[in-house]
Amino acid sequence: MAEKFRYDVEILHLLVSPAHAYFGRARDGAADVPTADAEVAEVVAGKGIVGDRFFGKAAHMDAAVTLFAVESLEAIAAGLGAGPFNPLLTRRNVILRGAQLPPLLGQDFTLESGGSSVSFFGGRHAQPCAWMNEMLAPGAHPAMRGRGGIRCRAVSGGQLHAGPAVLVSPVPLDPARAGEASVLRASRLP
Repeated sequence: MAEKFRYDVEILHLLVSPAHAYFGRARDGAADVPTADAEVAEVVAGKGIVGDRFFGKAAHMDAAVTLFAVESLEAIAAGLGAGPFNPLLTRRNVILRGAQLPPLLGQDFTLESGGSSVSFFGGRHAQPCAWMNEMLAPGAHPAMRGRGGIRCRAVSGGQLHAGPAVLVSPVPLDPARAGEASVLRASRLP
């Protein structure tokens, strides 16, 4: 059995939206779609987050849930001399503090929160769209490339809860990147 590491993280936001807000021309503005910054999000294995625009869509089954580290957004804002940015404008489902997400690509991992556990598979980078230049700041789109989070497949169902959480990962923390993810505590599982 592979070694697992447990990291204290925080789920800052859970974005659930039944429709896309960013389509068409950015100069025309974002669509007015209902968007919840939920306290709890229900995840269904193989389908994603109940009520979200990617839930159960065949084209998105392997990437129905997006995760984003707020530290990346803070670094982007600092680099652009702008912000602070509202993390919900990125339209990522799960906004975390204290998680290093790129090492989770190609890995199974679990988020434990509020007494529930949800397992994911890190599928691919969540590439930003050109709308980020309009919604965040000029230059945000290229600045987010490679730092826009990850798209995941829900391997198990359960609930995600805003607040303190634990990331259970097969990937040890990269000390060289500690400034990007302020992990409060890491411990090894047998």
